[in-house]
Parts: sequence; C-alpha cells; structure tokens
Amino acid sequence: MNDMVSIPREEYERLREAAEDLEDILAYDRAKDRDEESVPHEFVTRIIDGEHPVRVFRDWRGMSAADLSRTSGVNRVQIHEIETGKKNGSVQTLKKIAEALGVTVDDLI
Repeated sequence: MNDMVSIPREEYERLREAAEDLEDILAYDRAKDRDEESVPHEFVTRIIDGEHPVRVFRDWRGMSAADLSRTSGVNRVQIHEIETGKKNGSVQTLKKIAEALGVTVDDLI
C-alpha cells in the first residue's frame, strides 16, 4: 500500500526544523548523561589557536607551573620548555603531566 500525505511546504519545513531541534536536545541529553568533564569553549579555542595544551589545561585547572611541577614531579623548567614548544617532552613526562592535570596524554599532543 502506498499511503501519501500532502502538506504545505511551510508546514513541512516547520516539522523538519522541529525534528532537528529534537535531535539536538536528545544529543545534549546524551552528552549530559555521560559522566565526562567538558572543557570550556574559551580553553578549546586557545588550543585551536595554537597555544600549547599543557599551558591551556594548566590554566583551566588553576595551577601555576610550580603547582604542576609539584603535583607531577616534572621539573618546572621542563614544563616551561614544553609549554613554549622548545621541547616536546618524553612520553613518560607527558604521562606524569597528564595525570596531574586529570587529562589523557592524547589531550596534550
């Protein structure tokens, strides 16, 4: 059986927009239900603009370089060199920093 319904275009557009809005609301609800932390937009923008993620996440956590050094066990000079791009930091160093910042190593590279 081939049932068809004809409706005015503006009614169709209104229904389509309502369906898109509902999809957005459901996606938002699913994201909120996950027990994950969200990085605020201003910090994401800083990373996109080229600022080193270690510096951005450190600022987000409200930590000074000395705080991060104490918490991670990584020398403050080494943290500065990583943040300024002078050095990349070893995987082991980045693991320590990531753990201290509560992020993954992938977030830092």
